[in-house]
Amino acid sequence: MGVEGKRKTRRGKRGGESKRKENDGVDVTNKVDQSQQNADSDSLHVTAKGVTADEYVPPPMDANAPLFYHDTNGQDEEPQQSAERISPASYGLVNPDLQKYLKGCEGMLDDQAFESAEDREIFVNNVYSEIKGCELQLTTDHECSRILEKLFPISSNYQIRRFLSLMQEDIIKLVVHRFSSHTIQTLLLLSAIAVVSEMRGETSDGFAEVAANGEDSEPQEIRTELPAFEELVLNIVNALSEQWPYMMANEYASHILRVLLLVLAGRPIEDQKNSKSAIKSKRSAKYMEDKNGAPISHRLLSEKRAVPESFGHALENLLSSVGNSMSDYTARGSTNSVVGSPVLQLMLELQETSPDFEKPGSLLDKCLMGLISDASANKTNPRRNAYIEMMVEDVVGSHFLQTVVRTASAQLFQIIYDQYFSGKIRTLAFHPISNFVVQSVFACAKNEQQLDHMVKEAGPIFGDLLFKNRPGVVRALIDSAVRLQSNPKNIIEAIYNGLDANTQEERNELINLLAFLIKYPDFVKADYNTLPFKIQGSLIIQSILQLSGDGQGPLLESVLSQDPTRMRSWCKDPSGSRIIEAILASMQVPTRTKRLMRERLSGHYSDLALDKYGSHVVDAAWKTADIAFKESIVQELLQKETQLQDSRSGRIILRNCGIEYYKRRADQWRERERGLERKKHMFKDILGEKLLLNDNAAQTADPKAETFETKAQSSAPKKNKRKTSDADEIDSLFNNTNKRVASIDLNGQVSHV
Repeated sequence: MGVEGKRKTRRGKRGGESKRKENDGVDVTNKVDQSQQNADSDSLHVTAKGVTADEYVPPPMDANAPLFYHDTNGQDEEPQQSAERISPASYGLVNPDLQKYLKGCEGMLDDQAFESAEDREIFVNNVYSEIKGCELQLTTDHECSRILEKLFPISSNYQIRRFLSLMQEDIIKLVVHRFSSHTIQTLLLLSAIAVVSEMRGETSDGFAEVAANGEDSEPQEIRTELPAFEELVLNIVNALSEQWPYMMANEYASHILRVLLLVLAGRPIEDQKNSKSAIKSKRSAKYMEDKNGAPISHRLLSEKRAVPESFGHALENLLSSVGNSMSDYTARGSTNSVVGSPVLQLMLELQETSPDFEKPGSLLDKCLMGLISDASANKTNPRRNAYIEMMVEDVVGSHFLQTVVRTASAQLFQIIYDQYFSGKIRTLAFHPISNFVVQSVFACAKNEQQLDHMVKEAGPIFGDLLFKNRPGVVRALIDSAVRLQSNPKNIIEAIYNGLDANTQEERNELINLLAFLIKYPDFVKADYNTLPFKIQGSLIIQSILQLSGDGQGPLLESVLSQDPTRMRSWCKDPSGSRIIEAILASMQVPTRTKRLMRERLSGHYSDLALDKYGSHVVDAAWKTADIAFKESIVQELLQKETQLQDSRSGRIILRNCGIEYYKRRADQWRERERGLERKKHMFKDILGEKLLLNDNAAQTADPKAETFETKAQSSAPKKNKRKTSDADEIDSLFNNTNKRVASIDLNGQVSHV
């Protein structure tokens, strides 16, 4: 019924329209006559009496006057003419047979179950033989492009260069494609690794390609000459530089630009453990993880690399040309763009050392709406003030401002702080977005004068910051004082006031008040055993322990005034153990205080070694102890060796302390420890204690690091090889399931991964 009703309605409409057309044709003369009569009567009425009260007759218009006017008031310049839309590459559908073949190969790529390297080479060459002539078409396919990303890491450098060479002509269309852009990113990551090999003079041709029939499809002596990786990367830079502003706004091309900039600069590219520095989005990483797509993990991608001199020149020319050609409108629009802002931030970071970075008319000046130009002329711009104030509270723009304050000079930093932050800290610090910008501003203070002004303004609200979910603002000021090595007296005094600790007796509880983030009146009333540790409070304590001079003195006095039983209970808490570790590892803490802390733990090291958190405290105490104290720890551990062997954390402690080696060769164990101690003091002045502590932390973190026990086992007969392998597997399993490794950051702060 519903369908028939709709059909009747449509037929009725068509019939009604035809009837109306017939009626209109009949009555049209009557309507024209009537309208003409009305017009005549109106004209007579107007000429006789003028314009009536209920009608308005517009004045005559000039025939040459334009019909519309464009109002340009309040607009500085015309928006930049956007480039013509670039159509993504399209090569048609992939042959179903070839697609089925690649899906069958995907299982081999996931399992990597090759009996030898030669078998893997033959497999890879066979795949390239099958896809020859369809390479670009495969990059634009959903499934095939993902399979290619798995194939590239085990391909030879020659095959990678050949694939990049095929992309040169259509690189712009491929970069903006949804799927091929990811294959290009993978190729660029591999190119960054290969460029380092080329600079060392290592061959980049790899193995000879073997066809499916077992013969060379392209023997080494008749191979096509291909450009080196250096030239291929530079060609991509030249091609993309012409459309750089458009690429910045493209959701698929923007991440390619970021990778390309990092490749040219030789900076670390991919850190999968740090989501903030990852090039791939969380969604893309999750998709590849679900599809068994392992990320390219290489040491060279996570550290600074040496790059050819041509890369430096290309990067300088690229940043200069793009900055000069980009309009103010495009630059300001990119600051708040989810897609373009990360690229713009990276460009500013790479330009930080350039002499033209903060000149009037520079890219930074355009992004800040002429702030640098007007500052030199003492001009103000209300529109700019509203623009930057809006950016402070914007989800994307706030990240851009954090980059600006991090890279700005002391003079520009002072201008930004005076105009947009001074006198507004109380409001901005409690905003859910702008508080992160405030933290960056505090952490990036350029000198002690700026820091003192910040402490003076923020100090009165320390209590609100600590207890209203904004302790990160306080920690940023402490970290800045650590970096500038300034006197932290005003910061410590502001913390006392925020915690309501006024008398000396109340201030002796500073360590407890910060660890539990509680005011003194509430601390007195509370049950100590039920108070939970606060992560932010633990982080503030760790930052205070890095203060130079007597900055950490009040905190250490509070620690030493505590009951040793309480301190030992802290060692078994996730947050409390980090505090004890920070005390033992900090370079600013006096040696005498560290010795007192180690002595307070004496008699309990074996018990702590059985705990997954306390074992890290044992490691920290071991690294800072002398030979005599280390031997006392060993003697204590030997008393409960059986229990420790049954515990995963206990086995690691026994291995790090070299218990087996000590039982067999105690004299050599002591001599080895003395040698390490001499080496530590010898290089302390040259390399710094911080580097030595990092080296010790790295040895503890590495389950395969050479220790006394492993060295002794390596010299044992081969019949014990199976037993050693089993022990290593157990330790490896523990390290994979309990990834809480002590490390020290650039500020000397102990953290756990």
